[in-house]
Amino acid sequence: MTKYVVNSGNVSGNSEKAKTFFAEVLKDLGNEPKILLCFFAVGREYWETKFAEKSELLPSFFPQNIHPKFIMAMPDSFERQCADSDVIYIQGGDDHLVQYWLGQFDLQKSWDGKVVATSSASSHALSKEFWTCDWRKCKEGMGILPIKFLAHYKSEYGATDPRGPIDWKRAYKELEEYGGKSLPIYALKEGEFEVFES
Repeated sequence: MTKYVVNSGNVSGNSEKAKTFFAEVLKDLGNEPKILLCFFAVGREYWETKFAEKSELLPSFFPQNIHPKFIMAMPDSFERQCADSDVIYIQGGDDHLVQYWLGQFDLQKSWDGKVVATSSASSHALSKEFWTCDWRKCKEGMGILPIKFLAHYKSEYGATDPRGPIDWKRAYKELEEYGGKSLPIYALKEGEFEVFES
């Protein structure tokens, strides 16, 4: 069984929400969890920088006495890295990039028995359908979870965008009417998360 902890985005923007999120992610994994940090949703040239930043920042949100071992995900060893890790934490970023990289693997096999934590674009990737702030339309996810997802809901995300602020009511309605109308919609505010097991 795989545990998915699916976050709406901007996890570190609110320290209390971040602490709650990571307490759930790390629950029952002992004091020295192995955490695979995956940056497939951003350009390759940023991975090492992001890895250094997150390795320093994230422990400040962890419960006391947690001493993680961080590993940076790489496509050529991703399946082995997943097998060796307790948590696969996939950062947010670009919807197309994250699905491009993740789509190369048998994720349900690689993630069996693991905790998979996601944020924004990587949460979109797990869902069947989603509405993306970047493209401002509905798109197809990988369908690992039978849900519709709307990240950053009711936030200021895109407030300085030349297209103007996001009309969240319209976004929700578009997602509601898109594709599989019986799928549950998870429209989560930043820092909020849901837990799924499958």
